[in-house]
Amino acid sequence: MWRSCTSMVAIFASPMSRSILRASNLHRGLATHLARASASAAALNPQLPPPPTTVRSVPEVLSDDLPMISMDGRKVAVGWDTRTWSRFHNIWLRDHCRCPECYHSITKQRLLNTFEIPPDITPTQAEPTADGLQVSWPSSKPHISLYPWSWLQQNSYDPPLRHRETQSEKIMWSSKIQASPPTITYEEAMAEDDRGLYKWLSHVDHFGMCFISGVPPTPEATEELSKRIGFIRETQYGKFWDFTSDLAKGDTAYTTLALGAHTDNTYYTDPCGLQLFHLLSHTEGSGGSSLLVDGFYVASILKELHPDAYSILARTPVPAHAAGEPSALYRPYPTSGYPVLGHDPVTGELIQVRWNNDDRSVMNNLDPYQVEEWYNAIRIWHQLLTSADSEYWVPLGPGTAVIVDNHRVLHGRSAFTGKRRMCGAYIGVDEYRSKLAVLREKFASGPNDASSPEAGRSVWSPAL
Repeated sequence: MWRSCTSMVAIFASPMSRSILRASNLHRGLATHLARASASAAALNPQLPPPPTTVRSVPEVLSDDLPMISMDGRKVAVGWDTRTWSRFHNIWLRDHCRCPECYHSITKQRLLNTFEIPPDITPTQAEPTADGLQVSWPSSKPHISLYPWSWLQQNSYDPPLRHRETQSEKIMWSSKIQASPPTITYEEAMAEDDRGLYKWLSHVDHFGMCFISGVPPTPEATEELSKRIGFIRETQYGKFWDFTSDLAKGDTAYTTLALGAHTDNTYYTDPCGLQLFHLLSHTEGSGGSSLLVDGFYVASILKELHPDAYSILARTPVPAHAAGEPSALYRPYPTSGYPVLGHDPVTGELIQVRWNNDDRSVMNNLDPYQVEEWYNAIRIWHQLLTSADSEYWVPLGPGTAVIVDNHRVLHGRSAFTGKRRMCGAYIGVDEYRSKLAVLREKFASGPNDASSPEAGRSVWSPAL
């Protein structure tokens, strides 16, 4: 072994070998230079851009191997390697400068007047640095912008390199979840360090629901539990509700009737995000088991087995109303309503289920040639929702609350006798998402994350 190493050193030490080595290195360097130059020229004029859904992986930028830069009158191209390039329009880069002159570091709001940027603005220079892409702009006084490499990769749009703010992992479930449903304790949820709250909301984010055990069986304790997430959303049913089956409100929830799987507020333009229930008591009767169904799980089956029906439910608006109170008549705006299955217009991802057949208004917006198809589609949807595989039945009792994502999980109950006292609250989806995002920054950030609590929220945070 040692003899081999010594022989190799001797070979490379000879004059002739050194000449050969220099020529070889020169050839290799020239080839690399030509490859980079060719790639640089091609980067600004891509022939076949990848489809919008294509997402490539890119290497981490190292200080001793900086990306290649190429520019013309319209764009700056960044070469992560000889085959992977991102192109950024000059006006886009100038608009996204986040120096203190252009972006307020505390309020996280743009200070630069976008409409004063010349449409044909062109950098005087663009060069790679260890910290990011440095761009010099023409102006009466020199203006330099610096864009971190990770931020450019995160926000690359030509082509997309990473999924931007994609929905976090959704764990779809069937009735088998009854073996081990997501649960936290009341003490965890109310702990001042917020770790339990983060665990709670993460469960809701992943599963669309979560049980809370050990809740004191009082409306006061339940209300405080609700407020841990955000302020309670007031509706025609009040703010925090505490009710029995006395028809105090014009809704079947205030009766002893069975309720099929549904989401609430289909008659709102903006349905509530979360709904928390706590059964405080049930006396002089029986029944009233709670029903939970993962709408995303059922939708995935519908899409796989009946794609045409899925497509109809994804594109047909359904009008709805809440008209049980003489003093109120709720309908979504526009009154034509929204589809049962709502999707992200950019990613195409399913983000919302809106379904309450009881609150559905007149379907007078259907194309006459699609009437039978639509009724067939909702019939299949209903069959899947009510299958034994989908329905998770659980008898709630005092001390155990449950919270559901009203944009995903449908709920219902069986008929009952006697008197049940139920309390709970609605919480807006934006309040819930804001709280979860802040907790994620606090507990899921790495030690060197620019948006960690110690560093404060960076102006380059992916959320901005």
